[in-house]
Amino acid sequence: MKTGVYAAKKKDGSLYFRASLTFKRKHISLGSYLTENEAEKAYKEGTAILSSPFVTIEDYLSKIHTLNPEKAVSLLNLRDNGTYIKTPIYLRQGYFSYFIKGKNELKFSNDDLFYYSMHTILVHDGHYYVNDYGMQYAILDRFGIRPYAVKGRDYIFANGDESDLRYENIIVINRFHGVRRLEANGVTRYEVRIKINGEFLIGRFRTEERAAIAYNKAADLAVRGGIKKKFPQNYIEKLSAKEYADIYTDISMPKKYLDYLTEK
Repeated sequence: MKTGVYAAKKKDGSLYFRASLTFKRKHISLGSYLTENEAEKAYKEGTAILSSPFVTIEDYLSKIHTLNPEKAVSLLNLRDNGTYIKTPIYLRQGYFSYFIKGKNELKFSNDDLFYYSMHTILVHDGHYYVNDYGMQYAILDRFGIRPYAVKGRDYIFANGDESDLRYENIIVINRFHGVRRLEANGVTRYEVRIKINGEFLIGRFRTEERAAIAYNKAADLAVRGGIKKKFPQNYIEKLSAKEYADIYTDISMPKKYLDYLTEK
């Protein structure tokens, strides 16, 4: 058997080949291949990455043909930064890059390093997500951005780079469902609307938290009124249960909305 290549059998008895290498006493699997020659090529490419300073994170894709690109990123990080991470992470100065399929580079704050070293980022229809405890979570969830949020209205990227997911680059404008921040003449207000066979204006409020609670109350009344729709709830962590209840009780609903719920 060729160097770095090992034969193995699938459950059905068919043969396949695994490639692996050892670097600084660390054994690293390079993946499975259909032929011995492919496994050998992967081994040689992995060895070249670890031994040649001429293969860099900027041009490595042009230097590999068989080795998985994400595995190549892990090897480059091991070589350059002395740390092997199973996910395709490359440590930078003050942040890290996560390479999707070796091509799309996402930038993250170091605060997220442990999380993404344990979770693989997947892509579906241009949306990035991870599987966590059997559930799918969009990576924007970690910034408090809701799944139904609209880029440019509810959140923006400070430097215009959508691949830059460092905390300082993401500005969340509207954190709560049904709440939209409005600026006029230097005054900030939070407008609440609820969608039920059209859209109802619930009101404009001085604080984002009060607006979020107003939406919750409007949704609760809709359900009690027989509206067959699942409304998401806003969670306001900084308020105690009593503070929330006091605000909830104090908020009045517009007559037009109450009449609709009564007459529908």
